[in-house]
Parts: sequence; C-alpha cells; structure tokens
Amino acid sequence: MSALPDRLTDPVVVRGLLQVAAASALAAVVIGLSSLRDLDLERELGGSFVRGFVQVVAMGALIGALFTIPLSYSGLLLAAMVGYAAWESRKRGDRVPNAFRISVVSLGVGSAVVIVTMVAAGAIERTVRNLVPVGGMIIANAMKTNSLVLDRFQGEIEANRAEIEAVLALGIPPERAVSEFVTESVRASLIPVVDAMRTLGLVYIPGMMAGMILGGANPIYAAEYQFVIMGMIFAAGGLTSMTASHLLGRAAFTDAAQLRRFDATDATLVAALRSVINR
Repeated sequence: MSALPDRLTDPVVVRGLLQVAAASALAAVVIGLSSLRDLDLERELGGSFVRGFVQVVAMGALIGALFTIPLSYSGLLLAAMVGYAAWESRKRGDRVPNAFRISVVSLGVGSAVVIVTMVAAGAIERTVRNLVPVGGMIIANAMKTNSLVLDRFQGEIEANRAEIEAVLALGIPPERAVSEFVTESVRASLIPVVDAMRTLGLVYIPGMMAGMILGGANPIYAAEYQFVIMGMIFAAGGLTSMTASHLLGRAAFTDAAQLRRFDATDATLVAALRSVINR
C-alpha cells in the first residue's frame, strides 16, 4: 500500500483535479443562475457541492485503512452512516414532529432489510471492500427517498390543515383523515427511483456497469449485477418510504387524535445532538 503523499502526487490525482475544476465551473453556473433569479439557493447549493467534494476525497484518502478493519466493524460503520443520513434527511421535514427519530427508524429498516437479504443471497460479498461501498450506496439512496417523504408530507399537511381538521371534526379516524396525503407523499418520494428503473439501459446507463465492462467482466453479467444494484436501491427506497409514511401518519396526531402543529420537531433531541457534535 503506497503512502498518502505518494497517492497525492500521483499523475492520475493531478488529472482528476482538472476534471474537478471543470465540474466546479458547471456548478458555479448553476449557483450564478440561482443568484440572478433571486432563488436564494446559493448558500445551500454551494455548501453542499463543496461539502460533498471534501467528504468524498476524505473517504478516498481513508479507504485503504477502511479495508483493513475487521468485517464485524463494518456493521457499526453502516449504522453510523444511517445515523448521519437521518440527521441530514430530517432537515427536509424540520417542522415535522419526531422527524429525526422517524428518519433513523425508516432508514434503518429500509437499508438493513435489503443489505442483510442480499448478503445472505450472495449479491453482496461478506467483505468490507464490498459491503461498505454497496451498503453506503443503498443508504444514500434511501436517504433521498426519506427526504422526499418528509418534505412532501410536511407540505401536504400544512397546505391542507383546514380540510384535515374539518374531517376530524366529523369523527373520521386520524389515519383515514391523512391517508390521501400519506399516499401522495409515498408516490412523490418514489418518482426518481421509478423513473431510473424505467429508463435503465435506454437512457440511464449506470457507471458501475460501465466500470465492470471496462474492467473485463462479462457484459451480460455486468448488466445483471447492475440490475441487482438498482433492485436493491428500489427496494430500500420503497421500504424506507412506506415505513416513514406510516410513522409520519401516527406522529402527526396527539394522543387525543388532534392534528399537531408543525412548528417544532424534536427540539430537545436536536439541541442535545448539536451540542455533542460541536464539542
């Protein structure tokens, strides 16, 4: 294993920096357009772009050490990924009651069921080199779905609060009063993954399949394995979305079946976690 300074001075890394500069220029165009149109997204767009670059490069620098850890520790690493993903995802539903807790449970269920099942089926090898990257891919995509559920559910409830409270006043059970909005939240959250599956191989040609073919793998097997990956992403997203929507439907009401005000989430929990992170 080469030393870190040797890796940093590798010509491939230098060439990669030029490619990063090109991608950054395109991102700068998007941020500039946001400013011109007064969308007020410059900070979020720029921050996420820079943050993503720093995080992925840091992971690349540590990847050699990561592959030397015992397999048993990979479960702890994946659990930490779920926790962090939930922390980021709950921001999309910052006014939803118990958004962080719901995100942890939903992401945990959606990711764990898929990862454990596919490890048992042999689709994910029992090695850190395979389990962590593939598991991280599954968790990341499940996080996107969870964020969409939170965002859409919050918007639906806020936009239809008067209608929901009127239905509740007629004696309709809380679950039925919000069932339509829960359904819309699930449908909206699954649009990206459904569209990706529909266009797979025709419009969407994933990089993993191309990488396997360039690496000398049988093209048909590369296609089959890519479909397996997409299937895992589809299943994790679906399980996450449905778990989140079920929990959201319950969290939206008090014990007295009254619709909660979406003006504060786990304030105490969030404040405690922020204090720990900032230490």
